[in-house]
Amino acid sequence: MESIKIMVEEHENIRRMLKVTRKVCYDLMLDPKTDTSDFPKIIDFVRTYADKHHHGKEEDILFTTMNREIEKLAKAGAITGMYIEHDMGRLYMNNLEKALEKFKGGNDEWRLDIIANAISYTDLLERHIEKENTAMYKFAVNMLDPDSKSYVDNKCRDIEKKAVDVGLQDKYLGLLKELENKYLHK
Repeated sequence: MESIKIMVEEHENIRRMLKVTRKVCYDLMLDPKTDTSDFPKIIDFVRTYADKHHHGKEEDILFTTMNREIEKLAKAGAITGMYIEHDMGRLYMNNLEKALEKFKGGNDEWRLDIIANAISYTDLLERHIEKENTAMYKFAVNMLDPDSKSYVDNKCRDIEKKAVDVGLQDKYLGLLKELENKYLHK
């Protein structure tokens, strides 16, 4: 399935941002004066590229199709677990954003909440991506019928085309490269 190949590639890009996030947190842990102005960029990447674009395809197309067609997975709660983890990631990003506001307001104690929520997100997503790549996507490839696979691929292709048309991939992969150069390639 072409859609699965694209989602795995997106996972690799998300994992790259998770490495950046860990490094920014490490710097902030060591030096309270660390510039936190890149956190909003990380949050934007997570909310737009990882959540709206990538998780949107999973939730609205792939998982919905799997829930409808693969009764065994639906009853076991495996797909529901993926939705729950997406929601947990959204919670961590909301909490991170609130902590940044408090920290910028002069309360240094909120540095702990910045680090805690960002690191919790990176840990959650690393494990989540592994489950999707090694289990959920394999279930889709092996258990969906050909018509459903074609439906998922076509719907995801439409979303990818729209994203290309507005420059979504270029914008967020450019941002990713910029932050990698700043934090990981010093």
